[in-house]
Amino acid sequence: MEVLVDGAWVGLVWVSLALVLGGILKGATGAGAPVIAVPVIAIYYDVPTAVAVMVLPNFATNLIQSWKFRAHLPAGAMAWAFAGGGFVGALLGTVMLAHVAPRLLLMMVAAVVLAYIGFRLLRPDWGLGMALGRKLALPAGVVAGILQGATGVSAPVSITFLNAMRLERAVFVAVISLFFLSMTVVQIPSMAWYGLLTVERGIGSAAALVPLVGAMPLGAWLARRIAPQTFDRVILALLGGIAVKLLWDALL
Repeated sequence: MEVLVDGAWVGLVWVSLALVLGGILKGATGAGAPVIAVPVIAIYYDVPTAVAVMVLPNFATNLIQSWKFRAHLPAGAMAWAFAGGGFVGALLGTVMLAHVAPRLLLMMVAAVVLAYIGFRLLRPDWGLGMALGRKLALPAGVVAGILQGATGVSAPVSITFLNAMRLERAVFVAVISLFFLSMTVVQIPSMAWYGLLTVERGIGSAAALVPLVGAMPLGAWLARRIAPQTFDRVILALLGGIAVKLLWDALL
């Protein structure tokens, strides 16, 4: 991995902190770890490294959550259509990751994060009926999968889409975990095929499991004690700073 700034240890400290924060977010909400971790890793390394490092943590945590919440999957094909769309989209996004210029990828990650922040601020109460949600599940999954494969961050589409359906927390976790699991199933072999998931990045991905998984219980504990609105505002403010730094690095 090529560090993009002086001081490898500085980068490792900040990346470790981002993984801890991502684990807290994952433990508190059931999703969102890449939203924090990927932009920070991209700042100190590059976007392909960031996406590769998050592959094994995404696979492991969502495999566990998919099994734990399997009884809460909604009846019908909605969850499977969403996950299937993510599978196809992640494959297309990985092709983009392999061929798009690194600076453009940095700008894409920043744009995706800013879009997520903007939508959350401008339309906090936006809703989507279950009937329409079922019809849109497949195309929404494809678009979210492309974002995940190309930038490592699908939240502007995936989390926003499911939140808009007003799913109960257990149902939300079950659906989003299946979605992320389906994407990592195709990301791992396709990234290896394109040389994006190298041995070194694979070791980094395995190491990333430790701070991320270790912080998840803290997230679950905090979720019971901090108002959701406060937690949300802190995360959005943090993401705003990260997105600005990404744009700064991409444009310099």
